[in-house]
Amino acid sequence: MKKLLSMALASTLLLGALTGCGFTDSSSQNPSGGGDDTSGGTRDTLVYYDSNEIRTLVQWDASDTQSFTILNNAFEGLYRLDANHEPQPALAESYTVSDDGLVYTFTLREGLQWSNGTPLTANDFVFSWLKQMSSDATNGYNFIMTDYVVNGLEYGEGTATADQVGVKALDDRTLEVTIKNPTPYFLYLTTLSMYFPLNEAYVTEQGENYGITADNMIYCGPYTITSYDPAVGTSMVKNETYWDAANVSIPKVEVKIIKDQSSALNTYLAGGLDKVNLSSADVPTYQNDPEFHTITEFRSTYLQFNLDDPAMSNLNIRKALGYAIDRSILADTILADGSTAAEGLVSFGVSGNGTQTFRELNGNLSPFDADLAKEYWAKGVEELGYEPELSMLIADDSATKQIATFVQSQFRDNLGIEVAIDSKTSKARNELMDNNNYQFAITAWGADYDDAMTFLDLWIAQSDTGKSTPYRGNYGNADYSALITSAKADANSETRLQSLLDAEKLLVDTDAVISPLYFKGFAYLQRSDVQNLIVHPLGNPVEFKYASFSTAE
Repeated sequence: MKKLLSMALASTLLLGALTGCGFTDSSSQNPSGGGDDTSGGTRDTLVYYDSNEIRTLVQWDASDTQSFTILNNAFEGLYRLDANHEPQPALAESYTVSDDGLVYTFTLREGLQWSNGTPLTANDFVFSWLKQMSSDATNGYNFIMTDYVVNGLEYGEGTATADQVGVKALDDRTLEVTIKNPTPYFLYLTTLSMYFPLNEAYVTEQGENYGITADNMIYCGPYTITSYDPAVGTSMVKNETYWDAANVSIPKVEVKIIKDQSSALNTYLAGGLDKVNLSSADVPTYQNDPEFHTITEFRSTYLQFNLDDPAMSNLNIRKALGYAIDRSILADTILADGSTAAEGLVSFGVSGNGTQTFRELNGNLSPFDADLAKEYWAKGVEELGYEPELSMLIADDSATKQIATFVQSQFRDNLGIEVAIDSKTSKARNELMDNNNYQFAITAWGADYDDAMTFLDLWIAQSDTGKSTPYRGNYGNADYSALITSAKADANSETRLQSLLDAEKLLVDTDAVISPLYFKGFAYLQRSDVQNLIVHPLGNPVEFKYASFSTAE
């Protein structure tokens, strides 16, 4: 396997962009920012926003970036990503690993507590990890543990008992983890919310009420949640029982949900937000402003086709839709925010062979060719015996609506067809996809770690159905699953990489299960006095822990 975190590129892209000079444009009505103004002009509240509702606070149900943002700042794992996006000791103060790379022994910090004063112990990790590996987990992330932890898959399937799983509390401060294969990025996995601990007694006591409100949770991260409304936002305050509370600078954080970008920008200009993403239409206005920044992340947005749908089951129809989209116009003209035209599923920057990135090695698997698109469409219609009526499912935020409108116009201009746009809340869209009730949809995936596997193993066939999940289009190619399975067990970096390269070609080009659209970039404005608000290009999105307010004029 490739070693985790060849992050030089990401660090270059990010670190220089996260602090800025003073904003001098006259349109900024409140230069001091959106937080509370106490005596002497000192601010105590960071006001952040997201463009979609916070789907859930239950970590075994969470799979969206909005939920991850909150969970990452209210909880913590054995390790946490630092400002350079590298794992650093968090709830664990240290670890050792066996010579064969299979047994990790973590030592927890002394005196750890939950926000209600209950001691935090190694058993809290055992309980949480077993829950994530079990059928209780509904976030589709079972694989993030069962692919690695010994007997994790068997436990989830009911063929192994808890004491046979490779995660054990040797005592209150010692956690032993046994994994299946040497995994150089395993520490990185422990920074993800699925690996955060849970207090068994508290979760059991709350039952189905756990995570419904802020009052039905206890916390172990830098902040505690004081209020939570999925459609409105979340309020957080500094967690005084957190082991590193002395290094948490900002007392309060507000996360507001504002789906419309123009509304978010107006809120920022009125002093109500500390950071705002810009639409492509707003970039020319602000690109020379001192508070203007850009950032890129390892995130792919794509069309997911549902192969159970009669029309989408036709390969030629899927290929026609993919070839009909000019992604360079989408990235450079429609978005114009630092995003780039997708050339495959795995985004630019993800590690390859140490000399070339994965994307450079596998080339452009998503070209635009209007003539070829028409040929495939004609073949598909002939095979179906009719011209299908198509509907594209999307989330109802303004950015996705803009993308969908462009894609719709490409189908009209290059195929001569009208595709309906079905706009739903993010939660409703996810539920429709999970329940297999869609034709095709715009969705996205951000990397959890720096390896192509973080994208490609999503489409592996489930053991009970022989297909991927409905959300992943019900894809059932045994050759694809074999390539991913082989790569997971392969200790030879060269042959492992080739399996992943072949798998991406099979998924995107040969079988056209998805059609990549763009790799995400952001253009944004950020208050000049907000320092060290870290945004990671992969894994958990945002760190409030390191942020502070500058007192400099």
